[in-house]
Amino acid sequence: MLAGCKAEPGGLSGAPGASGTSGADTDTGAGADADAPSGTYGVSPLDNPDGTKRGLAPLTSAADQQAGRRIIDKVRTAGRGPKTGYERDKFGYAWKDGIDKVPLARNGCDTRNDVLKRDGQSVTFRSGSDCVLASMTLHDPYTAKTIEWKKAKATAVQIDHVMPLSYDWQMGAAHWNESKREQIANDPLNLLPVDGSTNGSKSDSGPASWLPPNKQIRCSYAVRFAQVSLKYGLPVTAPDKKMMLSLCGG
Repeated sequence: MLAGCKAEPGGLSGAPGASGTSGADTDTGAGADADAPSGTYGVSPLDNPDGTKRGLAPLTSAADQQAGRRIIDKVRTAGRGPKTGYERDKFGYAWKDGIDKVPLARNGCDTRNDVLKRDGQSVTFRSGSDCVLASMTLHDPYTAKTIEWKKAKATAVQIDHVMPLSYDWQMGAAHWNESKREQIANDPLNLLPVDGSTNGSKSDSGPASWLPPNKQIRCSYAVRFAQVSLKYGLPVTAPDKKMMLSLCGG
């Protein structure tokens, strides 16, 4: 989630069988248009294993969902540990550029602007900068909304840590060194720009207790969660893995 990710777990309202809205107001006002066609959200996670390509496209074919389940099957499970000692600063200061061993790092732009530029379309930059975005169009995979974003209302779009940092801490990152925690906090594989209020509703939940309101994207979301888990050797809880498999038809 965003740098100030909340510590309290999210509700169950985003899970299948519920309203699908997660209790969040996903209408960002004048910047939110009609639902975006599913093909506009970006690239399939199966074709984007390092997170450098745009967004998160749905996995709709039986073959793609089966491939997604194979990835999820590899994820280990474990109980969720205590949150004792967790602070956002334990993962480095927010959006640090100088992180080794992650894509897009050390390019002169902070991580937030890197992923906004990666996923945004029709981007403009602040005068005199080729890094700091001033506006963009975002086809948000979590809500299926098209958001016309401007920096003047920056929080309308927030950067979600797909595998939340507090969750990472409880699943093993508490025992890592700071360098590895900085990597997972700034790795584009773990980062998606999304509707701000929806990101807030997620807090530090795993897939068993929170899912994107847009049902089309849920299998892809589960696969991306698994990709981060596998890259960093972190387990997920058994209920989270069960939910992840079910989202891809397992």
